Amino acid sequence: MRKVNIASGVDSSVLGFGCAPILGAVGAKTAQQALGCALDEGVNHFDVARSYGYGEAEAFLGKFFKGRRDEVVIASKFGIRATWKAGLLRPLKPAVRTLRGLRNRGSECKSGGSDAQTDTASEVAEITAPRKDPFHERIAITPEAMVASLDKSLKALRCEYLDVLMVHEPTGKIERMDDLVAKAEDLKQQGKIKAWGLAFDWDTADVHESVFDRFDLLQFNNSPEALHYQQALEQRRNAANIFFSPFRQRQDLSPAEVLQQLWRDFPRSVVLCSMFDPKHISANAQLARNLS
Repeated sequence: MRKVNIASGVDSSVLGFGCAPILGAVGAKTAQQALGCALDEGVNHFDVARSYGYGEAEAFLGKFFKGRRDEVVIASKFGIRATWKAGLLRPLKPAVRTLRGLRNRGSECKSGGSDAQTDTASEVAEITAPRKDPFHERIAITPEAMVASLDKSLKALRCEYLDVLMVHEPTGKIERMDDLVAKAEDLKQQGKIKAWGLAFDWDTADVHESVFDRFDLLQFNNSPEALHYQQALEQRRNAANIFFSPFRQRQDLSPAEVLQQLWRDFPRSVVLCSMFDPKHISANAQLARNLS
């Protein structure tokens, strides 16, 4: 699979694996099978965060990738974390997944199918932290919080460094940018991270655009049928980007066409898909391998 250099020393597969649903909407067995299939298909970029899986996804990845760290690119984030209440959900998750599966199957029978069954490329909707909920909370975006969160990520992931550390969807203007940049450079010198970035929703781009150039790369939602697509194309065509939710605003294009256009229009970018059906992983990987 083609790789792109998204930062110094970081070569990622153009197709990335979004880990947000792991141990949330998706259980351990399904996640293990999907991760293994993705690796076999040539995917090496895995996107996670302190908050994913209600705080459990990083540790799950750490266990899965034990002994294979040099084969993968791991990007994680700080700024949102699971609260102590999230731990109370642990015994309830299997029952919730079962109920959700039964509901989805019922909907598919009524509609005659679903994207997840019929499209050559598909994603499971990422379950990320809402603006306010009792199971997640936002933390201050400070150099001290960044270091503390990174140390917890490294411990959970059982590794000595992250390929990419990102600020996780800040809702307001990021303060203390000079201090944050200095600390990120210090962490690079220590070998704890290779690059740092900003993960955000494009709806808040006007809040953050003045500091875009302070980061090594940006991660944001992007789709060819999104209203902001042309603006993103003008500003970020040849920059290092990571895209999430590529199918969120899909109307006229098939999922395969969405991926192909993103890769064609943004040649240095990684497109994240939360893929847990081996058929979809293989189909998406084949599209990536067919890139000229």
